[in-house]
Amino acid sequence: MAGIFRIPRRKTALELLLLGLLLAGLIVLSAGMGYIKIPFSDTARIIAGKAAGADGQISGIDPLHQVVVTDVRLPRILTAAAVGAGLSISGVVFQGLLLNPLADPYTLGVSAGAAFGAAVALLFDTGLPQTVAVPLFAFIGGIGTLAFVIYLSSSAGGFSSNNLILSGIIVASILAAGISFLKYLADEQVSVIIFWLMGSFTSRTWTDAGLTGIALFFGLGVFLFFSRDLNLMALGTKSAASLGVETGKVMLILLLTASLLTAVCVSVSGIIGFVGLLIPHMMRGITGPDNRRLLPVCLFAGAILLLTADTLVRAVLPGEVPIGVLTALIGGPFFCYIFRRRQMARTGF
Repeated sequence: MAGIFRIPRRKTALELLLLGLLLAGLIVLSAGMGYIKIPFSDTARIIAGKAAGADGQISGIDPLHQVVVTDVRLPRILTAAAVGAGLSISGVVFQGLLLNPLADPYTLGVSAGAAFGAAVALLFDTGLPQTVAVPLFAFIGGIGTLAFVIYLSSSAGGFSSNNLILSGIIVASILAAGISFLKYLADEQVSVIIFWLMGSFTSRTWTDAGLTGIALFFGLGVFLFFSRDLNLMALGTKSAASLGVETGKVMLILLLTASLLTAVCVSVSGIIGFVGLLIPHMMRGITGPDNRRLLPVCLFAGAILLLTADTLVRAVLPGEVPIGVLTALIGGPFFCYIFRRRQMARTGF
């Protein structure tokens, strides 16, 4: 047991350094790609100059390139990276809490609630601009769903992972029927709802990037603070309680934080599957099960994966495919491969 909870700090620091450099390079590369191609060196100078407030360093660069990088591409890029990171670390927490390798940020029906809220905002006149109403209603729908799932699954003995998963499935099924009914009512507007449900980072702004970034770092701070307790809860709630963990309190705090983070991510991006399921599985094979190492590594890996996918749909493919479709097409078969390989390793075939 001691080996599971020991942190090889040098190895972890090296992994984080390499992933951080890869993410930084990918951000610069992605910001230069698109209909207007910008040299890597100019893109790096624009980002560094704007970040440092040294406009004099970029005075010789085409002003159009500066606007394209800072006002058009960079908000979308940073939002995609933050959403990928948020979904990944939420996946780590859900899998650790529910003791289920198939758990992901959408297990408790948060995505279904967010989708229902967004569909309501898209279909009915809320009195707010859609750029505000859709993310707001999606967030409210996701949090409302979480509250109902927790209420449905709670009992005198506290929470259990089985009750939470079953409650999430039940509520998500009801909401899926509600979304289908809203699609029926939408008639000619149904394409707008369907496109949002498939996920996209089109027209993201600095407000979206800032909101997602704040939620991400708040969530990461809470997760790291309780990472030792999350390690112990992998042994089972009774064993964790005997080692001094307030299992009910810790589970509630982590569930609320992970679901809040997921709701914020979904509200700005739509439904993007498999990121929170795949990344924890992939990184756990590299770092081991210690959540103190796994969480920061998954943060960078998730950001890299989703940013790469978004760059493909934005700047490489001939038409902009909804990113949720791309992550499902890539993530589904890859997860099948991982699952099958583990099954073969267990059976010896």
